[in-house]
Amino acid sequence: MANEIVVCTYRVRPDAEQRFGALLGGHWRTLRDLGFVTAEPPLTLRGTDGGLTYIEIFTWVEGGFGLAHEHPDVLTIWEAMDPLLEERDGRPKWEFPHFAPVDLAAPRA
Repeated sequence: MANEIVVCTYRVRPDAEQRFGALLGGHWRTLRDLGFVTAEPPLTLRGTDGGLTYIEIFTWVEGGFGLAHEHPDVLTIWEAMDPLLEERDGRPKWEFPHFAPVDLAAPRA
């Protein structure tokens, strides 16, 4: 399986943005230090359309996703993030869809 791009969506409680930001700031660095993601820094976005939502986009190395779900340093960050998030508008606290790049200029069979 090739590297996969993950688009992490975090719905942050209004009273928790500062604490969440501190955790998110170390999230990718921890994943990178452990060798679970590529060296390309994440794209991190803050929503501007109401509600406090952060998006973090990065690329797992092959096997990194599974390893992250077993590593105590990563689990500690995720466990600390969870109470800072909220379900909103029928959507879960956080979502993590994975994607593969598509070359739309390439001929399709």
